[in-house]
Amino acid sequence: MKAAELLVRCLENEGVQYVFGVPGEEVLDIMDALSRSSIRFIVTRHEQGAAFMADAYGRLTGRAGVCLATLGPGATNLTTGIADAQLDFAPLVAITGQTGLERLHKESHQFVDVVKIFEAVTQWNIRVHRPETIPEVVRKAFRVAEQEKPGATHIELTTDVQEAEVDDGLHPLSPRRARRPSPDRTALQHAADVIARARFPVILAGSSAVRRPEAAMELRRFAARFGIPVTHTFMGKGAVSDYEPLSLMPVGLPGNADLCASGLCGADTVICVGYDQVEYHPERWNPRCDKRIVHIDYTPSEVDRFYRPEVEVVADIRESLEMLGSVLRYQPSERAKAKLAELASLVSQERRAAPVEDGTPVHPMRLVQVARQVLGEEDILVSDVGAHKLWLGRYYPAFLPNTVLISNGYSAMGFGLPAGMAAKLVYPNRRVLVCAGDGGFLMSCAELETAIRLGLGVVVLVWQDNSYGMIRWKQQLEGKVPFGVDFGNPDFAALARSFGAAGYQIGPDDDLAAVLEEAFHQGRPAVVAVPVDADENPRLNERLRSLPCPFPETCLRPRGG
Repeated sequence: MKAAELLVRCLENEGVQYVFGVPGEEVLDIMDALSRSSIRFIVTRHEQGAAFMADAYGRLTGRAGVCLATLGPGATNLTTGIADAQLDFAPLVAITGQTGLERLHKESHQFVDVVKIFEAVTQWNIRVHRPETIPEVVRKAFRVAEQEKPGATHIELTTDVQEAEVDDGLHPLSPRRARRPSPDRTALQHAADVIARARFPVILAGSSAVRRPEAAMELRRFAARFGIPVTHTFMGKGAVSDYEPLSLMPVGLPGNADLCASGLCGADTVICVGYDQVEYHPERWNPRCDKRIVHIDYTPSEVDRFYRPEVEVVADIRESLEMLGSVLRYQPSERAKAKLAELASLVSQERRAAPVEDGTPVHPMRLVQVARQVLGEEDILVSDVGAHKLWLGRYYPAFLPNTVLISNGYSAMGFGLPAGMAAKLVYPNRRVLVCAGDGGFLMSCAELETAIRLGLGVVVLVWQDNSYGMIRWKQQLEGKVPFGVDFGNPDFAALARSFGAAGYQIGPDDDLAAVLEEAFHQGRPAVVAVPVDADENPRLNERLRSLPCPFPETCLRPRGG
């Protein structure tokens, strides 16, 4: 058999269901082998869309999503999606073709050193020089991509390697997965001692806390047993249900105006569970370096002067929390209970947002409320990147792990629609709502054709403000005149219909919830465009600064706020 067929057999052996990609001349042998395999090849309209789909598939399943591209521009078009998987900790394996080995030493048509380029955005990547090494290479690529912390890997195969004949006796390697280590008992006792002496501890849950549902469930039990409140990063949403009274407001807005309702202002001890600095820097919540930190994660902490854990419990998160609970002797003091009650009142005030009037342009909070109204607890909200991400990250209630997908490590615009399509492939019986700004949606709207072809009933809610809204927001917060952020837009409803999708444009008299319900009942891709009042973005920071802080003596809001 050809080496390309051996590669595909190895992918089948890893349990690969889908390969997302765009074909090219230098992957013809791989495509030929895929055509005879059990793997479904999904043609996308841009390689970046393929990488985003593999990225979201990996986040939702814990198994590496696979994307494929040819050499040169095909490979480099994957880069943004691969980098997103790497910094959002999603397991992904990228496969690219390359010109023959005999041409790599000189200028050659479409040749760039893709392996060298991908060094910056992968955990491991390699060019295959000998076809008989393919079983080892594939097994390593999947193992590295899926182990903690997960991320992206890359395999490059030149045309002559793909075409090479290999012995039929070569077989894929068994995908055995090593058990994660048990927590160190001394570290557990040290962590228990630190927490037991805390005056007001707070748990900060990050993306690693929701990667495996069993870890999130154990976190819920741990928090409830000891009465310790939990705040979340945007990618940690759902670790503890927002139904629970111990669930505080998440953190992630610019300007630190959002910290007061997270409990981090008053916490003397922060228990970081699966927390990733790439998403929310510790300087934001520990600027004075005076908080005691307990680090609980699958991997050791990053070195940072604002994040110096007193103890690190490096092991399986679920087991760490379970064993920590068995040795911890903590009871909140009366003062801590009083402060938590005050904090809970502030959180309740924020979550009970004032009624928002109908009409257009629509208040961003109205869009958040309607999104929650039309989605069930197990349905999936996918957020692209833009100003809407900050509203959803702050105010959209999450009840279960992995029901909110936000790119907040790499924060790549264009993520929304491809990620929503992957979510619908993984969970065909759940509703999937993609919230995208007009800027981010147009970066990947060609994938509407892919969604139509695959019959994926994804609904896209386009927040239309004719601007790169997040950048405008940050310019306003820094007292700058908005510049270089405005643009025009097409008729989004007509654009959707031109692809064969359902298209809606919300007007002042339309019932947004009713329109979204109709869009979901279409059973095909749909786009609902809504004019959004972007002036509400900076007003949000002003409103949050005006709220009382339960911890005025240690408040972390900017001076004057």
